[in-house]
Amino acid sequence: MFTKILIANRGEIACRVIATARKMGIQTVAVYSEADKDARHVELADEAVLLGPAPSRESYLVADKIIAAARQTGAQAIHPGYGFLSENEDFARRVEEEGMAFIGPKHYSIAAMGDKIASKKLANEARVSTIPGYNEPILTPEEAVEIAKRIGYPVMIKASAGGGGKGLRVAFNDKECFEGFTSCRNEARNSFGDDRVFMEKFVEQPRHIEIQVLGDSQGNVVYLHERECSIQRRHQKVIEEAPSPFISEATRKAMGEQAVALAKAVKYQSAGTVEFVVGKDQDFYFLEMNTRLQVEHPVTECITGLDLVEQMIRVAAGETLTFKQADIKRDGWAIECRINAEDPFRNFLPSTGRLVRYQPPETSMAQGEPERFGVRVDTGVYEGGEIPMFYDSMIAKLIVHGKDRAEAIAKMREALNGFVIRGVSSNIPFQAALLAHPDFATGNFNTGFIAQHYAGGFKAEDVPHADPLFLVALGGFIRRKAREREAGISGQLRGHEVQIEHDYVAVVNLGGGKSEQHPLHISEFAGALGEARVQVGGRDYRIVSNSRLNDVRITGTVNGQPFTAQAERGAAKNPLAYRIQHGGRSVELTVLSPRAAELQALMPYKAPPDTSKLLLSPMPGLLVHLAAEVGQTVQAGERLAVIEAMKMENILSALQDVKVAEILAKPGESLSVDQPILRFA
Repeated sequence: MFTKILIANRGEIACRVIATARKMGIQTVAVYSEADKDARHVELADEAVLLGPAPSRESYLVADKIIAAARQTGAQAIHPGYGFLSENEDFARRVEEEGMAFIGPKHYSIAAMGDKIASKKLANEARVSTIPGYNEPILTPEEAVEIAKRIGYPVMIKASAGGGGKGLRVAFNDKECFEGFTSCRNEARNSFGDDRVFMEKFVEQPRHIEIQVLGDSQGNVVYLHERECSIQRRHQKVIEEAPSPFISEATRKAMGEQAVALAKAVKYQSAGTVEFVVGKDQDFYFLEMNTRLQVEHPVTECITGLDLVEQMIRVAAGETLTFKQADIKRDGWAIECRINAEDPFRNFLPSTGRLVRYQPPETSMAQGEPERFGVRVDTGVYEGGEIPMFYDSMIAKLIVHGKDRAEAIAKMREALNGFVIRGVSSNIPFQAALLAHPDFATGNFNTGFIAQHYAGGFKAEDVPHADPLFLVALGGFIRRKAREREAGISGQLRGHEVQIEHDYVAVVNLGGGKSEQHPLHISEFAGALGEARVQVGGRDYRIVSNSRLNDVRITGTVNGQPFTAQAERGAAKNPLAYRIQHGGRSVELTVLSPRAAELQALMPYKAPPDTSKLLLSPMPGLLVHLAAEVGQTVQAGERLAVIEAMKMENILSALQDVKVAEILAKPGESLSVDQPILRFA
């Protein structure tokens, strides 16, 4: 067995590999860019080596620097994680030529299956059912349009070396095909150093289901059941679960056996994933094979009890699998939510910056450990750390394991309630809305689920809450608790002591200068026990909580049922206001005396400044292109600028016909949120 390995990656996956290596008694070497000098994986590893500047093409994608770091530190093997060089056959070959082990498949397997064009050809030769398409590299957008017409819209434009939603577009017409090809090719070149693009028919209403396989150097291959990955947004997985609520045992067995046969055909060793698109009648078609560890591997670990990273290390060290197919169990139900730094209320635009607060929910499962039926968090960040603009947007992976799917969903919703993130926006409200959707609860979904149900974007009202008045009652409870503490302060002026009231009014901010008032009556308050009876809207809430006033995460019971919520003072720059969050829903409210609420209703509303004549940057990022000049008239729908953030190109288009009056930012400039780019006449 190895005594030291190098992890050629960053973020949560680097931390994940370190956790298993430490458990196995193996020392670890981290590599990092200048942007990651204070990153968590650097702190956790036994040694760390600087690779170079922040852009991945100058650091994490430079094989020479990584191999030199391994030689320098005496590492015997390299684990590539996922992304970056994990599916680069040249890198895998070079690692082996240097006398080190590549903790992944052999380079010839990567060559055969890691390249999407080559893998489709191989699958066809092996008589595996594949989706119709054009499997040769497409060179120009004009050629792409002609090919799309022959295949028939809609089509999927995919980078051959793509992955993780990068370098992928779906086009429904010539215009989308032309623009999608260009963006797809640019993303592929920037993210993977390979701009080859191919095309295939887009199967409408599909399920995305993948089979986890594991092989050793002696030719043994097993499948570790399936993962349901159909909940996707822009082809980026959002929620994954194992097993799938859709397929039958017969389909599961057939898919697993086909995946094993395909893996054996390329002499596959290590962990890998065979992805299928599955129709409504459970017909399935080979999509691609990912010759690496998947982001969503923890859900498989939960239901099988296997540590996939450990298995990868053991296989790379030449060990034989110690179990057969019949030994692979399927225990309970696991769900993973990807917690990303993005703003769901602003069309999921990237959100970078400092994590002012970062408090994951309490966990009961460690990475790769066999504990069952609990909560696990895989992360590469910490409170006070930075979310840089140079890499992907993942903050953490939240994983739960329940005895069945209903229990897993309930555990995930509660865990999301307790996940505290401040300083950057996160997609937690969106995750909460998805989990509460009745079609998700019944398993009635496909890859078009998000596009279908949130076609107009995601809004606060899209987050259902079974009892919105509970949030108001909780705000009243916290305010009453604060008043009790204020009343106990010594040295108060005689005759002017803080008086404890029973009647309040909760003023809920609805935005745009609008609000609604909810009279509250709070009685039977037992400060020492953290208990009170709150009456609002004709309902009674008996709330018990010993959480402190400065705690963001509030735990307790309401009418005997446990709850986890978040509350903080100073919302909307109002020192008296509270922001209460629960079940994905967030409200801003101020709890006042009845007379103060009456007077506040008379206060004038100050409207925000008019920015309709400005093109504002919707995210922090790099302005890579300006498509307009001063004096130019731009038609509605035409592009104005392109911003690159977190390895994705984001096109800003005109919403209406406009004339450019002034250019306020230059290409190559790093933009902040809401920074003006153009001014219109």
